[in-house]
Amino acid sequence: MNTLGQAGEAQARQYLQQQGYHLIAQNFSCKYGEIDLIVSKGRLLVFVEVKQRAGTAFGGALGAVTKAKQNKIALTAAEFIKENGLKFDSIRFDVICITGGELNHIENAFFPPRMTI
Repeated sequence: MNTLGQAGEAQARQYLQQQGYHLIAQNFSCKYGEIDLIVSKGRLLVFVEVKQRAGTAFGGALGAVTKAKQNKIALTAAEFIKENGLKFDSIRFDVICITGGELNHIENAFFPPRMTI
């Protein structure tokens, strides 16, 4: 991971903790892919993709979370839940975009196809 990406994840983690989320895992990876941050708030489990861009010259950060990337995140999330035996009332997929230092938290950024856990 590059320095910009590490800084973005650190900023996103700090932001989420300030919003009352509890960090469960960071940079969880398996054969399907990687999830940047996994947090909880009460009985809600949230999988967070962090995208940071220095500017908008090559497209926005949210555009980098393609359908293919969403599917990989969903498969990775299912694997994380299986491996850890977690029980939550609901799960959510968020994206945190950081562009030029401005953080934008998009809750329910995408809804993956039905997950098998």
